[in-house]
Amino acid sequence: MTLAFVFPGQGSQSVGMLADLAATSGVVKDCFAEASEVLGYDLWHLTQEGPAEELNLTEKTQPAMLTAGVAVWRAWQDRGGPRPALLAGHSLGEITALVCADSIGFRDGVELVRFRGEAMQAAVAQGDGGMAAIIGLDDARVEELCASIAEDQVLDAVNFNAPGQVVIAGHKAAIDRAVAAAPEFGARRALALAVSVPAHSALMKPAGEKLRQKLAAMTVNETGIPVLNVDLEYHGGPDQIRDAVVRQLSSAVQWVRVIRKMLAAGADQIVECGPGKVLTGLNRRIEKNAADYAAIFDGGSLAATLETCKGASDA
Repeated sequence: MTLAFVFPGQGSQSVGMLADLAATSGVVKDCFAEASEVLGYDLWHLTQEGPAEELNLTEKTQPAMLTAGVAVWRAWQDRGGPRPALLAGHSLGEITALVCADSIGFRDGVELVRFRGEAMQAAVAQGDGGMAAIIGLDDARVEELCASIAEDQVLDAVNFNAPGQVVIAGHKAAIDRAVAAAPEFGARRALALAVSVPAHSALMKPAGEKLRQKLAAMTVNETGIPVLNVDLEYHGGPDQIRDAVVRQLSSAVQWVRVIRKMLAAGADQIVECGPGKVLTGLNRRIEKNAADYAAIFDGGSLAATLETCKGASDA
């Protein structure tokens, strides 16, 4: 049995997340307390009490999601869970994976994603960017839609989440045109998402350059566990990791290919580590019967996953 862990990105956050797990594992609140020292505000209070509008701000969501993923990881370790052979993360989750692989220190990771969120928000004026989910089209057809609708604006396919589920991002006007035109291209549904930051589109390149400067001043170590990153490679060296984190900001998330590469590497237990079960649902859509899929988000799911992963091989 070969175990892989995956970490979610923005969109899995919710007010009250990990409350049940915190009641059974003291390391959860300890993790949030450490993050709060870095941030200068009570991150646990924000995640438990909200308001949701504040938690959903990009610069608040990213530290919250990274901390939540690391908290679950530490709870897993605290209970003696086996060490996974592979790690990966969806968007922001890639940085969480690097923290759990001991490549980036936790405190540095919290500061990095806070800065990342602020840089992303600053890269595009409020109301000028957007994202939308296109349902029921294959990847090539979505890219054809973007090319035909973009005109002189940015419009990119940015999240290949599952077969027939692709997210696009770019200028808000181009997103609106794409949503209106998607049915003509055969889409079952096209839905504008409630976000203002066009993540992973070419509009994020200025934010990536800011991130490059931030990373240059940070300690980055070789990964203790292989992390499958944005270009579907396992970059272990510090400079390669820095470059991948920068490029990831304006590159598409190839989640279908990430999961299939993990499966090809022998992973037969893929565990989502963080609040919610978004990735677990996507993973089952990608290759339903190719592995056992699980999500750890509360005390019960932690206990159940520990039981099923007893025989997993260490990295």
